[in-house]
Amino acid sequence: MSKPLIEIRGLRKVYRVGKVDVSALRGVDLDVPAGEFLAIVGPSGSGKSTLFHIIGGLTPATGGTVRIGGQDISSLTDAGRTALRKNKVGFVFQKFNLLPNLTAADNIAIARYIAGSALAPEPEFEEVLKLLGISERLNHRPAALSGGEQQRVAIARAIVNHPAILLADEPTGNLDSENSAAVLDVMRDLNRRLGQTILMITHNPEAAAFAHRTVRMRDGRIVG
Repeated sequence: MSKPLIEIRGLRKVYRVGKVDVSALRGVDLDVPAGEFLAIVGPSGSGKSTLFHIIGGLTPATGGTVRIGGQDISSLTDAGRTALRKNKVGFVFQKFNLLPNLTAADNIAIARYIAGSALAPEPEFEEVLKLLGISERLNHRPAALSGGEQQRVAIARAIVNHPAILLADEPTGNLDSENSAAVLDVMRDLNRRLGQTILMITHNPEAAAFAHRTVRMRDGRIVG
């Protein structure tokens, strides 16, 4: 049996708040196979965002290990974590974080520029844009797009460099029910058709139902 794409063992994260140590993660173990769509749910303060930040190389762990594709990222330098974000992980957040003065196409191209690639995506990326339903909206700026369209542009930007993992942090948090369902349908299609590995934080059980599997966190631990 092949190893999981993501292997997490004994993961701990302690933050220093004044003179007090606050444990955000308390020994998390988790395996995520390649091609899985995983939802992570839990109350505020359960540690799910901290877990995402460590997997995505946004913050280092205090202890334990995280392996992505067999590479231990737990002790990476700042430069190593930057390379991880460029090459292996794409991010989608609750806020779309699109640059308002750029078109949708240019917002996507920015990710290529940051990664040191040619600005124009490969021709086959056109199929992804069709799947996302934004092929006809690329020349529009964010203000001319609906919330759902803006989030789909953000998803295109996140996967244009073919990351192994897509981390989505409350991706429907700013959307109404109709646009939420459309974005979740798109993410499920990306997973089904392209085999994109997706980890999604959500507080919404209806959103979690789109995933293959749901992991529940509480007080820095996985509880189910």
